Amino acid sequence: MKINKNIKKGLLILSGILGLFIAILLFHIITAKPPVYDTPNLQVSRIDFKSDIDSLQARQICADLRSIKGLTSDSIIVKRNVVVYFHNNKITNSEKVFNELMAKRHYDAKRYILPANLASKEVCPMDQNSLSYKLSQKINRFFN
Repeated sequence: MKINKNIKKGLLILSGILGLFIAILLFHIITAKPPVYDTPNLQVSRIDFKSDIDSLQARQICADLRSIKGLTSDSIIVKRNVVVYFHNNKITNSEKVFNELMAKRHYDAKRYILPANLASKEVCPMDQNSLSYKLSQKINRFFN
């Protein structure tokens, strides 16, 4: 009899704690606000180098790019003879970044300029009239 009372008390306490955790979780879900990112100002640019970039040059290029205002340290990708970087287009543009990089050291490189026929193309890979796209948009709006 005493064991049954202890088991009932233990189960009651555990269910109370579980109920409290569920209430806290629901409170956090209901009151959570989606993060606001300043991503519309983020732009990707590219610099093409004439020769392959070795690891020493890659570190040097990254260090030079990190010192330019408007770029962040984790937004530089160096592969073979191409450097891709992200910059805030309110602070700087690709031409300024290229000119500042060339002023630091003379690299044998040129700035990549997107052809006019590609500049006007849509960049979303999904068909915006598809059911899956519309469903994902509705789910996204519901949670945000």
